[in-house]
Amino acid sequence: MISAKKAPSINNRQIDHLRKRLESWRKSHRGARARIPDRLWNSAVWAAGHYGLNRTAKVLRLNYYDLKKRLDTAGLNQGPVPSFIELSPVATGLTPECIIELENRNGAKMRIHLKGIGSPDLNALSDTFWRGKR
Repeated sequence: MISAKKAPSINNRQIDHLRKRLESWRKSHRGARARIPDRLWNSAVWAAGHYGLNRTAKVLRLNYYDLKKRLDTAGLNQGPVPSFIELSPVATGLTPECIIELENRNGAKMRIHLKGIGSPDLNALSDTFWRGKR
């Protein structure tokens, strides 16, 4: 028996109310290629800023990339940029080494030479660089 994937629940009355509003709108516009009204998108953007993009898109059955674009435009997807990220070394018998070079579209560059440490949180480090706000 194949079971359908269930969207993760967000335990909140506001998101549940928004989900019901979207379902109601979808039922009233079934078959029509109407665009979701801005007031519903704005509510979804707010929810994504508070509950996370992926979970909100799944719960509200919205296109992840459309919601992400609106979230980025609204500026709600940008949390505080840390001024320092600690990378703690991992003790192993090997001495790993790598060089990471990042360049954003504005031409800012960052080069990281890691030697003797394993698996730093490159996601957080590169995310801080890409947002680039100081």
